[in-house]
This record gives sequence, structure tokens and C-alpha cells, in this order.
Amino acid sequence: MTSQAVDEWFSSHKPPAEVAMQRVREVILRADPRITEYIKYGSVLFGYNGDFAAFVQAKKKSVSVMFNRGAHINGDFPNLEGSGPTARFMRFATVDDVERLAPELARVTQAWCDQMDARGHSPDSDH
Repeated sequence: MTSQAVDEWFSSHKPPAEVAMQRVREVILRADPRITEYIKYGSVLFGYNGDFAAFVQAKKKSVSVMFNRGAHINGDFPNLEGSGPTARFMRFATVDDVERLAPELARVTQAWCDQMDARGHSPDSDH
């Protein structure tokens, strides 16, 4: 379910890649009913029992989604980029890129939620 605060963020920020960002938003929110969206650190974040992913570099003409603990999400996700110990990224230049990668983006989202449940986090803790 979308949040009014995020709708207002899009209205006030008018990011250059808004159409693609809105599609990413839709894919993530539809992937798993446990995911919520909110504003934190001045950006749009998605979460379930902790922060899951955020739009970063929102003033660019492409979309970058940072998965805060992406390196630790169980599964095979070939389009998660990054080699650091924690964060991973998915980047989308166009809405067509979002469509092409939507199944993987949805799988990453579901894997995060399943993993958080498996770790015994309570649904009422922290977003």
C-alpha cells in the first residue's frame, strides 16, 4: 500500500526519473504485502522489520535502488551490483529496464521478507 508521505515526496521533489521510480515502487510494494514505504533520511525507503531498500541519487535521470543489507539477502540475484560487505544496488536507466528486471526485483523483496521472518523478527518491530 502506498503512503501519503511518499506521494508528497514525489510531488515536491519531482525526480527526473519519476516514471521509472514509480514503477520500481509499484513492483516492490506489490511483491510482498509485508513491505511498507516511508520517508527517512530525506528519501523514499522500503522496509519490513528494518530498512530494506532506498532510492539513492534521486536527482539523476536514472534510478538507483540501494539494498541496505543486499549482500546478506539469500538467493541468486544476478542484477544486484556491488562487491562491498553490505550494500548492493539495482540500477534502471528506463522504464523498460524496470519491466525487464521486475521479476528479480520482486524475488529480492520476497526473499528479504522471508528472511526477516525466519530470523524471528516480530512484525511490530521497526517498520
